Order: sequence, then structure tokens, then C-alpha cells
Amino acid sequence: MDAVFLALQMVATPTVLVVMLLSGIFGMFVGAVPGLTATMATALLVPITFFLPPVPAVAAIVTATAMAIFAGDIPGALLRIPGTPASAAYTDESYAMTRKGRGEEALGIGLVFSCIGGLFGTVVLIVAAPALAEVAIKFSSFEYFWLVLLGLSCAVFITSDTPLKGVITLCLGLLLGSVGLENPAGHPRFTFDSPDLLSGLSLIPAMIGMFAISELIRFTLDTSKVAEFKAQIGSVFKGMGALMRKYPKQTLRGSVLGTAVGILPGAGADIAAWMSFAMSKKLSKEPEKFGTGHPEGLVEAGAANNSALAGAWVPALVFGIPGDSITAIVIGVLYMKNMNPGPMIFMNNPQNVYAVFIVFILANLLMLPLGWACIKASARILRMPRNVLMPIILVFCLVGAFAINNSLFDLWILLSFGVAAWVLEENGFPVAPAILGMLLGKMLEENFITSMIKSDGSWLAFVERPIAAGLAIFTLLLWGGSGWLAWRRRKLRPVTDPVPA
Repeated sequence: MDAVFLALQMVATPTVLVVMLLSGIFGMFVGAVPGLTATMATALLVPITFFLPPVPAVAAIVTATAMAIFAGDIPGALLRIPGTPASAAYTDESYAMTRKGRGEEALGIGLVFSCIGGLFGTVVLIVAAPALAEVAIKFSSFEYFWLVLLGLSCAVFITSDTPLKGVITLCLGLLLGSVGLENPAGHPRFTFDSPDLLSGLSLIPAMIGMFAISELIRFTLDTSKVAEFKAQIGSVFKGMGALMRKYPKQTLRGSVLGTAVGILPGAGADIAAWMSFAMSKKLSKEPEKFGTGHPEGLVEAGAANNSALAGAWVPALVFGIPGDSITAIVIGVLYMKNMNPGPMIFMNNPQNVYAVFIVFILANLLMLPLGWACIKASARILRMPRNVLMPIILVFCLVGAFAINNSLFDLWILLSFGVAAWVLEENGFPVAPAILGMLLGKMLEENFITSMIKSDGSWLAFVERPIAAGLAIFTLLLWGGSGWLAWRRRKLRPVTDPVPA
């Protein structure tokens, strides 16, 4: 308890509180600008942490990343431009709510349930970090192979109305994700002797192009197809209590899944959000409402988003193993501030660990007022005339895509993927599975090749380890059960006689 009181004294100082406020505002801004991710917000803060004591330095990064992950939902809901790959999982759902005049409600759901998920993940981090880290460390390439396959299955569940078209765009994303040198063999694939393609196709410009540029093209060619927004009604927090009472299982499921996936090194919030949204639709009593502006999936995926952030700190603190790209940067900051992660940090510097826990709690609570202010300011965008708003969106898209690598080639990726996505959507093909394929394709290939090398080409090795076998059985049962339900639904569908001409 002495260490806890000392940690409270370390956090409850004007320096730490002011740093958290400023970094929270900074994180909100970075996350809300399309193309600027939470990882970029963390990287931009590193030079500033050189001049800060250990606790304020960690507080700045924790607060900025928590805000940025939520703020990625704002352009997704208002403009159909996902701020992060995780937001892409439910961008269409939140955008559909905005078109129905419920944009502030959609963002309120993201804000409140991100806070709940973040607090849940923090509690897990405090109570069970060492035990959970020992489980996470047992995951090898075999377990990650099945986990990625499970994540890719989300494409079929999210697009259950058109599963075949969802699989086609997923395969297209897997193909596009294989471009370049970043493969186990280090062999240039599909580069066509272009130096720009050696590093592959950047995910963020591709994602912005598929969602935003396609919408701009649709507006330019036929304004009648672009739904006009209804007047915004209600407040950000109105109805959140009713949603908590209506969807307690979804909130708990999303928080648990997000924390569990976040704990696994290399997984992170992206996979957690996709899996959580797909699970919500699969287990929902009203799956037909998904895609029409239904809040259920947003509740579950929103909770998963920020709970994964806290989960990623479990292996980072206990073993010094990064849970995602953000904690990879954080570990460097911890070493720089002599807060060396590892089992001994809980014995040598317990007050520093407890200070990190307290910062997580404060950061998630600070998200509510800052998020409210950001949503109210952003909602004014919808009052702008569409012919004025669209060129502004285009400028933001170009700036965000260019800012990733400072490369003009990324602008060509942005425009090319925008045109391709417009063609796909005009023919009824969903574009979200393509983003999922690009996101997980490299991870799937790397873990498959690594596993085959480890097992000397033996396929049985994929199911010999207990955790891998459990994931394999669950994945195969999920595929088989989904196929059987689809076949049964088609068989029981009433056949109507053709209407005579």
C-alpha cells in the first residue's frame, strides 16, 4: 500500500495532469485526421519525452494513444473515412447512423464504450498481468496462424448478406498485401520492376482511398445517390445508459475479447475490432439490422478497441515484449527513463508500475470530456453544404495519405484504390474485407512459413500444441457451422412462383 500511495503522489502533480491534458488534446487531433494514426501520435511524442520525468513521459504516451484510438472513429462516422484500420471494421455502420441523423449517437457510443473497454482492460492489467503474460508468451507461430485465420473469417460474417462477394474482395486484399519484398523469402513479388512497389502497398492510403475517394467519385458522378444527412438530434451521452442496460453481454464480450487479443504480442486493436464486430453480428438476435445503422456492433467493437490498448501493455511490462506497434515505441521510452520492463520492475520499482496503472484510469476518464468536446466540434461538419465539404475531404485525404511516408506514390495508391473501390461497390462488392486481407495477409503468410520450417513440413504440427489445437477446432467448427446454417437458411427459404408478365 505504501507503493500505491507513493504512486498517487507521483501522478497527482500539476506537471503530470497538465501533460495528460495537453497530450490528450494532441491525441484527439492526430486520431481525427485521416491518415494520422495512434502509432504516429506516439512516435511524435517521443522527442518531447526526452525532457520529461519518467511518470509524465509515460502519461503523455498513454493519454495520447487512448484518445487517438477513439478519435479514429470520428472521421469514420461523419465522413466515411476510417481514422485507423480498427475503425474500418464498423465505418459503414456508424456512417449509416449518421445518414439517419444519429451521428452524435454513433460517436457517443464509441466514446462511452471505449471508456468502458479501456477501464476493463486496465483492471485486467492491474489484477492479472503476470499470469496473463505467461499465457501470451506460449503463443507461437502455430497459434498465430489459426488466430489470423479466425480473424480473416470475420470478412464472411461481416458480409453475410453477400458472403461470396465478401470472400472475393478478401482474396483481392490478400493478393494486394503480398506485393513487395516484405515476405519470408525476401523475393520481389508483383513489383513489375517498379522501385516504388518494393516496399509494398501502404495500408493507410489504400484504406482512405477505398472509403473516402470512392464516396467522392460517387458524389461527383451522381449526387442523387449520395444520401443527404438529416438534422442532428440529441446529445452525445443521451441514451447511453439505455444501451448499457440493453447490451451488457456485448459490452462484456467486446471488453474481454479486446483485452485477450491485445495481450497477444503483435495482434493489437485492429484484429480485436474486426473480430468483435463480426462476433456481434454473428451472435446478434437482429443480424438483419446490421448495415442499416444499428448500434449493437458499435457497442461491442468500441469496447474492444480501447481494451486492447491496455491488454497490449501486459507483455510489454512483464516481459518487455511489445504487444503492438505502440508498445514497441513505449518500451524504448521505458528503457530511456530507467523503468526497464520485466518481472523485476514489480519488485524494484512497484510505485512506477502503480503510477502507470493510475495514469491508465485517469486517461480513460479524461477521454469523456475531451471526446465530448471533439464530437460537438466535429458535428458542425455535417452542417456544411456537400459541394463545399467534398473538396475539403479530398484535401484532407491527400494530406493524410502523403504524411504517412512523404511519398507521391502513396497519392497514386490513394486514387487507384478509390476508383477500384467505387467500381466494386457499384457492383455490390463490399470493400471492408479487402482492407482486412491487406491487414492480416502478411501475418498469415509469415506464421505459416515459420511454422512449416519449424515442423520440417509436417502439417500435424499445426494441431499438436494444445492451444493451437483448440484454436483449430474452434475455427473449423465456426466455418462448418456457418456453412451449415447458410445451407439450411437457403433450403428453408420459401420459393415464390414467378410473376407472369
